[in-house]
Amino acid sequence: MNRKTRAAAANMNVKVAAQKAAPKKRRSAKNTSRKPLYQQVDNIIRQRLIDNVWVPGDALPSEIQLAAELKVSQGTVRKALNDLVAENLLYRRQGLGTFVSEHTERRALFLYFSIVGNDGSRLLPESKILKCAEVRATAEEAEKLQLEPGEEVVRFRRVRFFNNVPTIMENITLPLEHFPGFGTDVEPPNNLFRFYQSNYGITVSKAEEHLRAVGASTEEAEFLGIKKGTPLLEIERVARILDGRPVEIRVSHCETSNYRYAAERG
Repeated sequence: MNRKTRAAAANMNVKVAAQKAAPKKRRSAKNTSRKPLYQQVDNIIRQRLIDNVWVPGDALPSEIQLAAELKVSQGTVRKALNDLVAENLLYRRQGLGTFVSEHTERRALFLYFSIVGNDGSRLLPESKILKCAEVRATAEEAEKLQLEPGEEVVRFRRVRFFNNVPTIMENITLPLEHFPGFGTDVEPPNNLFRFYQSNYGITVSKAEEHLRAVGASTEEAEFLGIKKGTPLLEIERVARILDGRPVEIRVSHCETSNYRYAAERG
């Protein structure tokens, strides 16, 4: 191998080594975004709901207007809207268009409250707050609410009544950053999700529940008129807003001698 050939080979080895050592470039969002067009439209509309561009009760622009603005077909817009309607984030009124859903009593009753009478009857219970305070989150609360350790939360306890009979004891925890003045400057009503939406612009879009049996504490036995240790149904629920962030932990202890848990699927 002559001097010129050896030099060329050495240069090639240097280039190969440099390429191996150099960090790989990340793909751009444009390159990595392979979502179908209707899902991209869904994301745009969902973000506008998060940003309160359209608030509960508002009518959205027509499918034709949205298609023109977003430079997609009307069918693509309709498919995206269909998915958001299926999630109960939007609803349609025949001949009037598509609207942003509100957390009405009926919606709260059928989507987020699963305790029914033994005869299947549904009734949203009344409630009375027993105590409410702004405190630092426990490690468990911080983890479930995706907070930094030591961040402040609103923690309150209430008793709930069916036909004036105390039936449910609840502990609820909220991130203070989302709910300033909650329980102190602002007295929360019975329907909390509607209150979050109307007073704070926070829309709960989904919730995860876990069930187990627990024994009634001394306080619960006193309020519910039962013996200490009586089996209660515990429902632990984490509620999330439109972008997936958790905003509420709710632990409910239910006396079920006259009530049962019922959830519909599909």
